[in-house]
Amino acid sequence: MKYDDDIVALATPSGAGAIAVIRISGAKAISLTAPLFKSIRGKDLKKQKSHTVHLGHIVDAERTLDEVLVTVFKDPHSYTGENVIEVSCHGSLYIQQEIIQLFIRNGCRMANPGEFTLRAFLNGKLDLSQAEAVADLISSDNEANHKIAMQQMRGGFSNEIKKLREELLNFASLIELELDFSEEDVEFADRTQFKDLLSRIQEVLKKLIDSFAIGNVIKKGIPIAIVGEPNVGKSTLLNALLNEERAIVSEIAGTTRDTIEDEISIGGIGFRFIDTAGIRETTDVVESIGIKKTFEKIENSEVVLYLVDGNQLMTQEQNIPLLQTATEKLQEKHPSKPLVIVINKIDALHEKQLATISEQLPEALLMSAKTGLGVEQLQNKLLDFINLGALRNNETIVTNSRHYNSLLKALEEVEKVQLGLDEDLSADLMAIDIRQALYHFGEITGEISSDDLLGNIFANFCIGK
Repeated sequence: MKYDDDIVALATPSGAGAIAVIRISGAKAISLTAPLFKSIRGKDLKKQKSHTVHLGHIVDAERTLDEVLVTVFKDPHSYTGENVIEVSCHGSLYIQQEIIQLFIRNGCRMANPGEFTLRAFLNGKLDLSQAEAVADLISSDNEANHKIAMQQMRGGFSNEIKKLREELLNFASLIELELDFSEEDVEFADRTQFKDLLSRIQEVLKKLIDSFAIGNVIKKGIPIAIVGEPNVGKSTLLNALLNEERAIVSEIAGTTRDTIEDEISIGGIGFRFIDTAGIRETTDVVESIGIKKTFEKIENSEVVLYLVDGNQLMTQEQNIPLLQTATEKLQEKHPSKPLVIVINKIDALHEKQLATISEQLPEALLMSAKTGLGVEQLQNKLLDFINLGALRNNETIVTNSRHYNSLLKALEEVEKVQLGLDEDLSADLMAIDIRQALYHFGEITGEISSDDLLGNIFANFCIGK
């Protein structure tokens, strides 16, 4: 895959604004821009140094389109590794389109999604995992996603993979060399050192693979299911957490018949709260479908908030034992999911009732979704359930499913090599598995890639990046 033409695109979000940035990249980007730009000081753009900014006008023949700032980046010292021009113009939609069309008429074409970053990858400015991190950085909407994307874009993940691949490649070369001298029955690769290397590679791979469990939910937002009987305040709680009227609240039981989802950031982590239909016996077909979805959302959630109406809880003595039985059944069905019992509407209870609940349900959180009392304690409780040690320690966290699958395949091949060593297999058989492991390492960083793979990855980028 090779590109030798010049591309243009809007690099800032579409729409009117104070300014807009139009980016041009390609071998002729500077020479193509020079006749369209009139410097207020009469400068020839082609003679200017890299990383310099110039004030002037973009002109179409005798017509002045706008007063602009033009920034020059000369290859290879640019984002794409090619000559790059960035035109900062006023943010009028009309001006943006006039300038873009002017460049297209003078030899550019519109850039495809992610084509600037694709060229950066092809020109060796970024490896493939770093290029993918650019898209993650653009879409990051909380501190955790931003931190992970920055760590990956700076090469933290790539460096770990490259180091492992390089060490394995060195041993692979020695193993291949042994094949050339198979008749002499010599060993160039120290088997003891090789075993130590394989053990270390497996340890690192398993750690990276395990990190995907937390990385994937951090990237997508940690799903929290809010469940309970009808009219206990689930929608009110959702509104309180989001600080907006997201869900309809009424006194009528069964108001929520479908799941309602929204995401907020708590402590820099994205949480996706899911307000579900109330769990009860019903003959209403639509409500029954909603209740079925409730159990599906429980299955897919990381934490379950079981909401209870404090008023209803205190009407009869057997209600607390019934609640304990119901939550125990739910816990038995989903033993790996943290379950938080939340007693709502405590603003309507007196001190003696609150003391009874605290005594018999010591693990329960007491709150009033209506007044906001206890919401902060609930947020802190949720943060406690998420293992953020790796994130806080700046360890590499895998968030990309493509990387995860390649790591799994690489680990499988490395384990085959380990088994071959243990069983003293011949070098030619082990060489096959080593090559496969190296192949899967290369898939991650892009040292081995296909046009189809690159097309799929960069198609998800925004145009202009």
